[in-house]
Amino acid sequence: MKFSLNRESLLKPLLLVSGAVERKSTLPILGNILFDVSGQSLTLTATDLELEMVAHTEIDNHGEDGKVTIPARKLLDICKSLPENSMLNFNAENDSVKLSSGRSKYSLSTLSADDFPNIEEWKGDVEFKLLKSELLRLIESTHFSMANQDVRYYLNGMSIESEGNEIRSVATDGHRLAICKISNDSLALPARQVIVPRKGILEIIRLLAPVDEEIQVYLGSNHLRIIDTEFSFTSKLVDGRFPDYRRVLPRNGDKIFVTDKEQLRQVLSRASILSNEKFKGVRLNFSNSLLKITANNPEQEQAEEELEIDFPYEELEIGFNVSYVLDVLNAIKDEQVKFTLADANSSVVIEGADSGEALYVVMPMRL
Repeated sequence: MKFSLNRESLLKPLLLVSGAVERKSTLPILGNILFDVSGQSLTLTATDLELEMVAHTEIDNHGEDGKVTIPARKLLDICKSLPENSMLNFNAENDSVKLSSGRSKYSLSTLSADDFPNIEEWKGDVEFKLLKSELLRLIESTHFSMANQDVRYYLNGMSIESEGNEIRSVATDGHRLAICKISNDSLALPARQVIVPRKGILEIIRLLAPVDEEIQVYLGSNHLRIIDTEFSFTSKLVDGRFPDYRRVLPRNGDKIFVTDKEQLRQVLSRASILSNEKFKGVRLNFSNSLLKITANNPEQEQAEEELEIDFPYEELEIGFNVSYVLDVLNAIKDEQVKFTLADANSSVVIEGADSGEALYVVMPMRL
């Protein structure tokens, strides 16, 4: 099996699939990328048994078609360090692949392509097309609320839901909840809910660019697949029931407060410097025309910030984990942000004052 190609033609698909390579696996073959040569086409596949990434490129084929698996990390490092527009020549025989470029020669050990795991063929029972920018917005607006290594394993991922002309993403770690929805009149989808694991979600963010190009999304019973002109990405789904988040949406909020997002973000960022590193609590005191923000830590240090506001209700004091509120403010694109409050023990609803496509719920803290 012999083929050659330009460094740039290999580097792009190699970088795309390398995100799915298993770093610390007990199965050595998961550290390799499967090279499949067919005619003038080369297909690269990487998997960690949860995710699978496939990318394609054109080559000059000088021999028979064939398959071989090559160590991913070493090959990527070699390709990155070779000069731009180098010509790479591959020659695979027995248990190794010889790679030459100009005066550089490398020999890498290979593993049998027959042992490379393949995610079984499956049919998506829900499929739709979305712009990359829309899917990215859907995921970036909520991904920070996913749990990380929670024993409630179904929270360590994101719920993707389809219904009619709407697609929703929902993430929660039990202390906060993020919901984003996108409506598209050209869609007519069945009601469906799947949970995509955390690693799959972070990989999708890495793969997508905020551009107005369409991609195809397939939801199956155990997998989600995204197909683009340059790659195909498949993730196994989390087998579990996502909590009914609609039941926890606060309905009793009667105090609405709108303010400039950037100003509030700066004030909270400064106050957070002196909050307790472990609990990150800040206290918000609302009065008619002033919002006072205070933070303390165990070293008896204190931060106090004030912001002029319009709050025509009774005074209210409420505590929050400042990191949760800052995550929300960083995700909201609107210039103005709207808080809907009830009392010191009720969750707050935060949303952009104009768009209304994303909604966030943050539970209060006892300070």
